[in-house]
Amino acid sequence: MPIHPAAHSAPGDRGTPRARPDSAAPSRAGDPAGRAAELGRLMRPRPRPDAHKVVVLALDGVYPFELGIPQRVLGSADGRYEVLSASVDGRPVRTDSDLTVTPGRGPEALAEADTVIIPPYAITRASAAAEDSQALDALARVRPGTRLVSICTGAFLLAAAGLLDGRRATTHWALTDHFREMFPRVDLDASVLFVDHGDVLTSAGAASGVDVCLHLVRRDHGSEVANQVARYCVVPPYRDGGQAQYIERPLPPVSGAGTGPTRDWALRRLQLPLPLDELAAHAAMSTRTFARRFREETGLSPGRWLTQQRLRRARHLLESSDLSVERVAHEVGFATATSLRRHLAAEAGVAPSAYRRTFRAPDPAAGDGGPVLP
Repeated sequence: MPIHPAAHSAPGDRGTPRARPDSAAPSRAGDPAGRAAELGRLMRPRPRPDAHKVVVLALDGVYPFELGIPQRVLGSADGRYEVLSASVDGRPVRTDSDLTVTPGRGPEALAEADTVIIPPYAITRASAAAEDSQALDALARVRPGTRLVSICTGAFLLAAAGLLDGRRATTHWALTDHFREMFPRVDLDASVLFVDHGDVLTSAGAASGVDVCLHLVRRDHGSEVANQVARYCVVPPYRDGGQAQYIERPLPPVSGAGTGPTRDWALRRLQLPLPLDELAAHAAMSTRTFARRFREETGLSPGRWLTQQRLRRARHLLESSDLSVERVAHEVGFATATSLRRHLAAEAGVAPSAYRRTFRAPDPAAGDGGPVLP
């Protein structure tokens, strides 16, 4: 089982030797509760003194699974985040299942947060139409400049507060019509996993909460830390925000192989041109059939998917190597460094050199360091 490399001691305790088991100390080998407590200490180290404070606002009808995602993901980032929970009135909160949770804090915690996350909660047409004054009052406590993140139906609260007006946002695809009817000023894109505006992020249902939290770690500390967190949580390290939600669609015909083997084949050859006819030939399909099947299975055209994978590889190389921008472009299959610059600017809004300065993994010999959190 993976263990945090720096989790054996808290940041302020590095000069204090740990007690070692000896003949005078009672063994905990036969104590299941003791083993569980020790594992919890190792997997979730105490927050660092300068930890980024995250407050998760639990609303009535909250979904327990998504409520726990921020603590599980951000709490696995080696003490870089302090994750707290709060309710709108400081009282226990009913979940959408047969249990009640008791957040540790009331709405006053929101005023101290660096990031506020709103997990999904049960919504009906009637409940969504009725203004939740307590929730809106709690959200009004958030300081200007605080990062706001919603998971699934959490976007309804952000929209009700007017925080998504004129912005592109997402929520669960099944709620598209209802959301658009209620909030026509929001540019809803219910086909993607998450949308990042920098200060406000919205994500789709359930597992996309994991995606957006990993995205926060990647944005704050770079891919190396995010990949480490993903390994601890035993989840895929990267699903791009633009990746399609698993929207209810007719399944492709069962006859014939899918495009998965060809995608794996292409990932091992990203430095090559990989035109559509070559991809289709590898899959033993016509170009038309391949393009249709590819979109059915991924939600993207082959060209758009290849661009995303090349940008993903380029970001990794910019963060983890000293290769020149020209060499990175060559290694990932962009024809020129100009092409890489154009695509990265369209996706991340920065040039490769600026991206490298911001997200370059710190030198272990220089300490923990890392980019400054917003």
